[in-house]
Amino acid sequence: MNRVNEPSEREIQPDTPETTKVWDVPGIEPVDTLDDETDAPVVKTDTSAASEEKEPQIPVDDGSSRSVTVPEKLIDQVIGQEHAVEVIRKAAIQRRHVMMIGTPGTGKSMLAKAMAELLPKEEMQDILAYPNSDDQNEPIIRTVKSGRGKEIVTAHKAEAKKKIQFRNTLIMILMIGIIGYAFITYQWLMGIIAAAFIFMALRYATPREEQMVPKLLVSNDKTTTAPFVDATGSHAGALLGDVRHDPFQSGGLETPAHDRVEAGAIHRAHKGVLFIDEINTLGLPSQQSLLTAMQEGQFAITGQSERSSGAMVRTEPVPCDFVMVAAGNLDAIEGMHPALRSRIRGNGYEIYMEDTMPDTPENREKFIRFIAQEIKNDGMIPHFDRTAIDEVIHEAKRRSNRKGYLTLKLRDMGGLIRVAGDLARQEGAELTTRRHVLEAKKTARSIEDQISGQMIRRTREYELAVVEGTEIGRVNGLAVMGSDAGSVLPIMAAITPAQGDGGNIIATGLLKEIAQESIKNVGAILKRFTGKDIRNIDIHIQFIGTYQGVEGDSASITVATAAISALESIPVRQDIAMTGSLSVRGDVLPVGGVTYKIEAAARAGIRTVLIPKANLGDVLIEDEFLSTIEIIPVEKIDEVLKIALVPDNREMFLDKLKTIAWSTTRSILGTDISAPRTVV
Repeated sequence: MNRVNEPSEREIQPDTPETTKVWDVPGIEPVDTLDDETDAPVVKTDTSAASEEKEPQIPVDDGSSRSVTVPEKLIDQVIGQEHAVEVIRKAAIQRRHVMMIGTPGTGKSMLAKAMAELLPKEEMQDILAYPNSDDQNEPIIRTVKSGRGKEIVTAHKAEAKKKIQFRNTLIMILMIGIIGYAFITYQWLMGIIAAAFIFMALRYATPREEQMVPKLLVSNDKTTTAPFVDATGSHAGALLGDVRHDPFQSGGLETPAHDRVEAGAIHRAHKGVLFIDEINTLGLPSQQSLLTAMQEGQFAITGQSERSSGAMVRTEPVPCDFVMVAAGNLDAIEGMHPALRSRIRGNGYEIYMEDTMPDTPENREKFIRFIAQEIKNDGMIPHFDRTAIDEVIHEAKRRSNRKGYLTLKLRDMGGLIRVAGDLARQEGAELTTRRHVLEAKKTARSIEDQISGQMIRRTREYELAVVEGTEIGRVNGLAVMGSDAGSVLPIMAAITPAQGDGGNIIATGLLKEIAQESIKNVGAILKRFTGKDIRNIDIHIQFIGTYQGVEGDSASITVATAAISALESIPVRQDIAMTGSLSVRGDVLPVGGVTYKIEAAARAGIRTVLIPKANLGDVLIEDEFLSTIEIIPVEKIDEVLKIALVPDNREMFLDKLKTIAWSTTRSILGTDISAPRTVV
């Protein structure tokens, strides 16, 4: 064991792994400060004037975002996630793991960073790797006080440099002596050969001092809060640590094993927060290793590639006492290792993130603060005036797709704010106005919205979307692409003789599971409302232009209307589009994205849209469409048929529907039920 002298006040001696300590003597203060305090002359200052100069100026409340105070702490900047904020505060105090599941852009990464600020102040540590003289493939790991690691490495390098300089000096003197003697004795060739041989022997036979310098794996010398490490998308080596390959493994050219060790994200997050978004993208072996690190609080570093020379190296256990914050979408739970999720649940919390919040005056104030935060974080765009703020809040209501709510997909809203600010800055405007926000909504359209616009233009050019007259078995449905783009979805129905035993409803257009089930529900409606025996016929339903597939049941009333039109040979108005789910009893149920669907219909030239009555409060269409579209809420399939179908004798047809529905129920139940009256 090497003896290490205690460092003096002005000199730091290099430490070895056996003697590494944190030199800290509590209770002793520097003597210089005591004399300065007692002998310093008293200087009178005007404290009132100084306090007035330092007092922050309160911004004038002109209704713009510049009058809004932005909180300093990240946890106070989170809006609409009160439950998540409460859990994060508790988890930070108790150092618990957290898993957050929810829609992208709702603040998961921001909460993880806020947790790092809230963690209790602990003594940060540096982690060093030392060479092991007993087994070079098992480097020694030591921890020291934060900032001490860099001092130790610097001291070792300085000591190694001194030894190298001393050795080189001796070799140079010896070379000069040999060559000088050779010149004196006129044996020049033998002298040069002897000098070269001795130089090579001393060069490669003596130990290399730089190989004994420890490597600083993790440094926290400038860390004032707990470290936050984002390991999203990291491969095994970046997450768990790795040992680099050494192409020169012998002959004095090799790199020492401890110098090839690289710390992973779990080690750099020691005493802090390890954040992993899309946790299900980690491979199962990495998840198992992550579970081991969470349980043990330490994890040895080894080479991740079996073909690398680093696979032979395995360090002593490296500290990794971190708090893990895992995040992902709802499907992330399916891809998680069961034991890893059990570990989080057993020693932490699970949070489902909200994607909307109630539209209340208090929450509107929070949303205004969010706008101010985005402007401050960007640092290059002007503040928003009151008209721009109101328009952003209006857009937040639209994107929530729920009446009386504001969206919490704040990443998308932040993009809109920055685009509007860019437009205002381009004009040199002092404040961003409503006009800039409206232009930004057109400029910053999503890919789905742009595709939807092209599809609407092409369908009109090729007359795939008919918006005038009447046709049998053809109805304009409505669909939504992504989260903020609507499109017109023409649906056609035709009747053919049954092929095989019994009639079928055959739907084409890349229908997915939920859409296929909705077609089965429509079959029950057809049997109930037409009263016809469909065992000898096939009903073909075609979704036009659905090259990307169809999912959901919002086209149920469209399919039912097209099928009834084909069965009864009754034309359908083509200036009408409709959307709505349908129960087997004929109730029109609410769907999502009605605002964007209505706007898509208006762009296509359709003048009337039928929507579920329950969705009427969700409609927040742009002002440009208010005068071009009529919105009719419906509750029953009878109302849809009454508006959309154009029979020769309307009253007789509606009375027929009522009578058939009643007679079908009576025949099924086998009881006498009074026939309902038709009220026009």
